[in-house]
Amino acid sequence: MAKAKFFEKRALDSRLTSPDVTAKEKWLGYLLGPSGALLLNAVLATYLNVYYTDVLNLTTVWGGAFLAVFPIVSKIIDAVTNIVMGYIIDRTRTKQGKARPWLLLSAPLVAVTGILLFTVPSGSRTVQVIWVMLSYNLFYSFAYTIYNMSHNLMVPLSTRNTEQRGSLSVFNQISTIMMSGIIVALIFPMLIMPQLGVDKSKWIVTMSILSCIALPLTLMEYYFTKERITLEGGEQKKDSVAMATQLKAIFSDKYMIIIFIYFLIFTVGSTIKNISLVYFSNYVLGTYNDGKTQTMLSVIGGIPMGIGIFAVWPLAKKFGKRNLTAVGFIFYAVGSAICWLAPTNMVIVLIGQFIKNIGGLPCSYVFMALFADVLDHVEWKNGFRCDGIAMSIYNTIAVASVGICTGIFNLILSKSGYVAPYTNAVGQLIAVQSASVKSAITFTFVGLETITGIVLAILLLFLNVEKNIAREQEEIKQRNGETAE
Repeated sequence: MAKAKFFEKRALDSRLTSPDVTAKEKWLGYLLGPSGALLLNAVLATYLNVYYTDVLNLTTVWGGAFLAVFPIVSKIIDAVTNIVMGYIIDRTRTKQGKARPWLLLSAPLVAVTGILLFTVPSGSRTVQVIWVMLSYNLFYSFAYTIYNMSHNLMVPLSTRNTEQRGSLSVFNQISTIMMSGIIVALIFPMLIMPQLGVDKSKWIVTMSILSCIALPLTLMEYYFTKERITLEGGEQKKDSVAMATQLKAIFSDKYMIIIFIYFLIFTVGSTIKNISLVYFSNYVLGTYNDGKTQTMLSVIGGIPMGIGIFAVWPLAKKFGKRNLTAVGFIFYAVGSAICWLAPTNMVIVLIGQFIKNIGGLPCSYVFMALFADVLDHVEWKNGFRCDGIAMSIYNTIAVASVGICTGIFNLILSKSGYVAPYTNAVGQLIAVQSASVKSAITFTFVGLETITGIVLAILLLFLNVEKNIAREQEEIKQRNGETAE
């Protein structure tokens, strides 16, 4: 009750008043606002494991078992907190909605815990291991879970207008692409990483700055988003639906099951690829922190993403989100296979990556709009919404996959004979891997996504939710006492 009254304050009101999505909402709430937390997360997804293996040299702890087991155990904890967070969001009743209040809370938490990830004290291995486990779970299982759950619900809860919702989905994804595809994939390997090297103090300063940047930008996201669906037709006055009833509604719907399986397969493939990117650039295609190999791969990946800003949504409206995404995955698989054939040839790898990234455009830009369609379909079918619990399952898949994939990747590195970079007696940095390590890294970077691309293209043929979504949304509006727009 006290929390609900706290959010009655006018100072915490959304700066948006229009019933329709505005340009200010797109640019500040969905593009610029999320960029701080997404930048931090993208950096962590790519480089936190590098910090653990190359700077802290934790690869050999417990005979290599620590970096294999700890991420998996941590993500089990993260999965549980995601379910709890989904339950809490669905039962939050405030003037600001049910997800936005948690977005506000997450702003300082993400900044503080992001810093703690890298301020690992020097000293005994035991102290370092304990700090790594605690800081990792404070960030991922607590702070970022709160942010990510509420952030991911902004598009589905923004409006029922599918065209406006699709536009917000594109802007939201542009922010993700800007952070991961430009700053993390281009600027970091070219300018930042060669400067950081294995100097722990430089890592701490850099990551602390990124963590602090996330705070004001997350506040911007809070003030320039609005939960129109939550607030429509007295939604906030409806009685809470039992969690068991919501779960039954979700897992008895074929479209929801399909989209969760789709997301699981895609996440496993892309997560292992993202983790292995730095290693592939350093040991297979290029040399250690050479400042150009990863940049070249990222430039080729960034060009299609730039094209996608203008092309994907018009094509999705014409051919359908599902159809466009399925065709894209065919190109996705072909491009990955080309890279797999000649992983040490820069020209062939760049050609393959370009084709693959063209194919990945639809899934990058329209997935959340497609997921929102499924949420509306479940509401039409059952008479109540399942946003929080559905998003908790979505996030559980994401975080569990990250932990499991990180553990598997680190185990592969350890068992194939990975040797962390070291400085020899004359001060020369030695970073060389065996043929078995290079082969393992190659499969994780390009081989796996060849397989997942084919599987996803076939799976999407069964996701036909768009066929009746307009009629279903119209019936929902009438049920809620509204007239169709």
